[in-house]
Amino acid sequence: MTAWEAILLGLVQGLTEFLPISSSAHLRIVGELLGSGDPGAAFTAITQIGTEAAVIIYYRQKIGAILAAWFRALSGRNGTGWRARTGLGPRPGSVDVRHGRPGVVADHDAAMGWYIILGSIPIVVLGLLFEDYIENTFRNLWITVFMLAFFGLLLLLADVFGRQERELTSLTGRSAIGFGLAQALALVPGVSRSGGTITAGLTMGFTRKAAADYSFLLALPAVLGSGFYQLVKTLGEPLPAGAPGWGATIIATIVAFGVGYAVIIGFLKIIGNYSYKPFVFYRFALAGLVVWLLVSGTIDAQGGVA
Repeated sequence: MTAWEAILLGLVQGLTEFLPISSSAHLRIVGELLGSGDPGAAFTAITQIGTEAAVIIYYRQKIGAILAAWFRALSGRNGTGWRARTGLGPRPGSVDVRHGRPGVVADHDAAMGWYIILGSIPIVVLGLLFEDYIENTFRNLWITVFMLAFFGLLLLLADVFGRQERELTSLTGRSAIGFGLAQALALVPGVSRSGGTITAGLTMGFTRKAAADYSFLLALPAVLGSGFYQLVKTLGEPLPAGAPGWGATIIATIVAFGVGYAVIIGFLKIIGNYSYKPFVFYRFALAGLVVWLLVSGTIDAQGGVA
């Protein structure tokens, strides 16, 4: 892979990571069209470190507040019971509430920290269980086509029929698990990590902004964990034939960071004023394009330009 190809793939990663259109699908498709083949799950995971660094910088104040509150609650400063340590505060109707007793404090940011941990469990478990499928079988472009179209339809239905009333202050353990299961589906190229979690959020009645914010925050542990896992896994080992070298991977990661930061700003402004329909129609169009490329023999479903 040349430096220019690496820049292009980094650009693709940065442009698509936060949009509900599947960055892994785009890297998979563009890699084929460039003639360099599938860049691989390791390349995709490592370049995502760059886009997640953009999330950390953009949400730095919120992330700092969550971490501070989480440690404060865990240390028992909000109370020593399990509800206080998880930021939930006293149970409604409890003796503490009826008599106004101090010492058990609800802390939304502390609870958010636990909800992010809870929501990260499904993708960690499923990622480890299905690692071989994720790195090989699930990267078949026919599967990608189906996922692009099917989950595009689900996003459309959720955006049209979702109540869009709930804010993140109404997040519960059950909804955190729902977000987490949706994120785990993004292990398959074509689903989209943000698309899956945003669809789940809209289905559960969250607003577009709330669903997007939690989607970005929830992705941090899983994506960074996956990226650094692949980084450590590949260090000191010979790269597979045709895999991008370290130089290309670093270039793509840096480009993905810069572009990703700009996309976060633009995306949050767009969903504040418009629906997700343009992204849905784009998914349908991309699925149709890939079908044409496959049927015409331009690209191969398993890898390689015809």
